[in-house]
Parts: sequence; structure tokens; C-alpha cells
Amino acid sequence: MFGWMGKLLRVSLSLGKIEEGEFPREWRETYLGGRGIGAKILWEETPANCDPWGEENLLIFATGPLTGTGIPMSGRFSASTKAPLTGTIFDSNCGGDLGVRLKGCGLDMLIISGCSPTPVYLVIDATGAHLKDAVGLWGMDIPATKAALKQKEGDTVSILTIGPAGENLVRFACCENNGRYLGRGGVGAVMGAKRLKAIVVKMGERKTSIADGERLRFVIYEMRKWLEANPVTSQGLPHFGTGVLMNLMNEVGILPVKNFQRVSSPQAALLSGEEVSEKILLGQKACPHCPVACGRVTSTGPERGEGPEYETLWALGVNMEVYNLSLVAEANYLCNRLGLDTISTGGTLACAAELAEKGIFRGGIKFGEGDKLKEMIENIAYRREEGDLLAEGSYRFAEAQKVPDTSMAVKGLELPAYDPRGAQGQGLAYATSQRGGCHLRAYMIGPEVLGVPKMVDRFEAEGKGGLVIFQQDLNATLDSMVMCRFSSFAVGDDYYARLLASVTGLDYEPQDLHVIGERIWNLEKLYNLREGIGGDQDTLPPRLLREPVKERVVSLETMLEEYRRFRGWDKKGKPQKEKLKRLNLLEEKNNGKGT
Repeated sequence: MFGWMGKLLRVSLSLGKIEEGEFPREWRETYLGGRGIGAKILWEETPANCDPWGEENLLIFATGPLTGTGIPMSGRFSASTKAPLTGTIFDSNCGGDLGVRLKGCGLDMLIISGCSPTPVYLVIDATGAHLKDAVGLWGMDIPATKAALKQKEGDTVSILTIGPAGENLVRFACCENNGRYLGRGGVGAVMGAKRLKAIVVKMGERKTSIADGERLRFVIYEMRKWLEANPVTSQGLPHFGTGVLMNLMNEVGILPVKNFQRVSSPQAALLSGEEVSEKILLGQKACPHCPVACGRVTSTGPERGEGPEYETLWALGVNMEVYNLSLVAEANYLCNRLGLDTISTGGTLACAAELAEKGIFRGGIKFGEGDKLKEMIENIAYRREEGDLLAEGSYRFAEAQKVPDTSMAVKGLELPAYDPRGAQGQGLAYATSQRGGCHLRAYMIGPEVLGVPKMVDRFEAEGKGGLVIFQQDLNATLDSMVMCRFSSFAVGDDYYARLLASVTGLDYEPQDLHVIGERIWNLEKLYNLREGIGGDQDTLPPRLLREPVKERVVSLETMLEEYRRFRGWDKKGKPQKEKLKRLNLLEEKNNGKGT
């Protein structure tokens, strides 16, 4: 099968042992790669209720069949694990060059198990892999770690690493690769628990095999034309980055302020993509094989770094009522250096600020205290003082203060920068997301606000179940191919099917992609059910269900009933036998470890 070698490395950190292997061909056809095969391996090889920080939890880095082909916006890779922040199945997607480098070394996947007794890093090249001592690197921030590793291993290596936040098991620590991040959920904390400081991949010469090169070149030509014609991918994202969303979300009244207590701010424009471009932008940065280049390289004068993206401008800025662009940018740089997910960092700080405002939590930070952002970020990363409580994430923190309803999180994962009281379908997408409060499982802001692929009534609840399912299934497939989500602003599922067919030599139709995505989504649901995460957790923070904005709350129950009926699940959110049979998942139900 073209596009896939099926080759993987299994690394046992407990034993210091590395073995080559491969995964079955049928997995490549039914789960594709990336997120899909990651979910399959987690289901098959981890026991029920395993400790996310324990030896039995796996950390899987995976490419997809399109990785290394040069297809626009395909230069990505994914990581899958059981998340310490949520306890759910989890995957994170990154635009760094590690995936392309793995393919160049003849590998499709890494499966890392166990916990090393001392800090180590993994080196991979075309001849094999080996573990090296990282005691001297432990405690370094991300830039210092990369500099030290490049001095040891060469300037041209690709490095994925964690910072102090991962080492200190902050539940929302992330990993960095080439200026891009595996954020959300605590993937970096899993690396820290395994005492794996970094993965270093050297240049390999292996090329990804392609079934029909001539056809692929034509599809790429057409795809580039669509990317150039679409205003989002040709103008908005390249010129202003993701921050271009700030003014629009504020204007339509779905921009959360003060921990989702308000939905707009007259000062939000001070943190917009336009303001970033005018005041601090130095240049653009692109992921491998990406013509859009939405990344920002910026400087405040004293400091320089990458970002901040829209979500960060919101999380560390608007949501905290801090409207000083330089302060927010420098707080972002610090999160990047220490290895913290900015959405969860901002969401947790906003929760603490609300509790301080109400006199429930003393110390910490208050809304508007931009001068305290850096101090609090460092306290979280190093688990100092109140930072030790906040490092657990907003839900555990709020629960410890006996006010869990003040955590704006779903399944423990802090919500991003869209208030669903003004976008009903996005509320359903948050509630049903397998990894918790995430906008990327189904980006309903597309049809509800941006009119992509067409505009729908954002205040209407009925009919949203099917739209959310469509996006969830397609996005599961995109994450398994592995493709950037921004490509879907310009091209549809027919193009993704043609790309897959050109590379693999197999016949794919658009509907096939949705069936693959549906299979992945249901397998992830089975995993969460096995971990005790049932349908009662498919919900939203009470504030969004009870406290109206412009006389509106999220009509979740109406949408959930429709969603579960369309999914073929029962009223409690459990997949029914007929659905599992159609998706060839009945054996999954019986064979998962610990069931």
C-alpha cells in the first residue's frame, strides 16, 4: 500500500529497549494513521483505568499516509495518549517537522511505553534509534534544551522537547517542535512522567511512495488554486494570522470575557490580528509544505518569539481583561519557553481571578493584573505557591475550592475563545467532544459565523446534530491523514478523497472518509466509556446552560437528543449494537484490555 510503510519503533523506557515492528495493513485502510491508528493502539494495548502518568500508559507519535508527499498543508504529525488533565483518550496535532523527518527515516510511528528511572532523550536516524542520558538537560527551558541538543547532535536535527512544566507534571504541559506545539490535555506531562526530555530525529533520505504521481500533481495544482482563491487562506490567515478572528468574534458577541461572564469588550481590538501586524510583527512562519504561513514571528522590543495566536490573545488577554499587547505577547513567549498550553493556562487563571473577585480564593491574580501574568505562569510551571494548585487545571482547582461550576471546562479541558450562547452548534460540539472542551473536533464557527461552507442560523438549536456529526467525522479523518484543518476552508471532502486515492492507490470516495471518521469517533467513545466517562459528562459548564446572554442559553438537551439519535447511540450516549456492527467495531467492544 503506497503512502505507508507500516513501520514503527517500540520504545520501552522502563527496560531501555527499542524494537522495530509494523502495524497491520487493515489498520491502514480502516483507520488511516495519525489520530485513528493512535486510538486503535490505545484501545488494544492499554488497560482500563490506567494511570496517565504510569508505565502502562502509551505515548504514540504518528504520521499519516500523506506525510512526506509535499501535499499543501500535510506537513503535520499527531500524538495520542491518555490525558492527565481529562482522563480521556487524547490526541494532539502539530505542524512541526518531526513527522516529515520520521518518514525520511523510514518510520511511520513511535510507540513509547514505561517510565525511565532517570531522564533520557531518544535519537532516531536512518540507521536506527538509541536512548541517551538527559540528566544534564533536566530543568532546562525549551530554548536552552534545543540549543544544548543541537550542539550535541547537529544543527540540522528536528527536536521535540518539553520544558519545566512537563517535568513538574503540570496537567496541561505541552511539547514543542520547530516552533509548533502539541498543546492541550497534558501530552508534555506524560513525557515528563516518563522522564523523556526530548526526541531528536536526524535527516533521512527515504521518500514517501506515491501510487499515481501524475494524478497527485494535478490534484495539488487544483488545491493550490482553491487555497489562493479563498479569502481566509489567501488573505486573512497569511496577513493577520489567526488573530484576524478577534474583531469578528467580538462584533458578533461570542468573545468570552472574565471567565465567560461577558461576551464582548470595547478594548478587544487592542489584541486583534491587525494590531499584532501593526505593532509587533516581524514576519510569517509556515509549517512544512504550507503556502498559507499563518504563524507569526513577533517582538515587543525586549523579547522576541512566535505568536501570540488568536486563542492566546484571548486566553491571556481578553479573558483576563489584560489589553496590553506587549504584556500578553511576553506572557505567551514565557508559556512557550516553559512548555504550557496557553488556553488552559489562561482558563485556569481566569477561574482563579473570578474566585479572587468573589473573595473565595486569596492570593493569585485578579482580572486586569497584567503585570502579574509572568509571575503566575512561572509559579504554575514550577508548581510554586498557589501555582501548585493551578497546575492541576481549572476544574480540579475550582473543585478544591468547593465551587466547581466556576471552571469553564468540559471533561476537565478548558474551553477556547467562543461563547456557545451565541453559537448553539459550537456548544453541542464542545459537549460531545471526546477529548473535552475543544473547538477543533467540530469547528461550528465555520457555518454559524463565517459562512463556511454555508451560513446557518447560529441561534437555532434544531438541526445542529447532523452538522456537528458531519464535521466530527470528517475532522477525525483529516487528523488521521494527517492534514491541517485550515485547508478545509478552501477545499471539500472530494479533494481529500482524491488526494488519498492518488497517494495510496486505493479507491476512496468522499463518503468513505466519513465512514472512517465515524469508526474512529465511535472507537474513541468506547474508550472513554471504558474509562468511566459516560454520557452524563457530555455537558457544558452550568453558566452556559443557566446564565443567559441576550436572553439566550445553550439549548443542549434539544441538540443532544438529536445528536445521539443520528449517531445511533442510546439515550445515555452509548453506541448501540447495530452501529458497532455496521462499523465493524463489535470486536472492539469485546477485546479491549480491561473489559
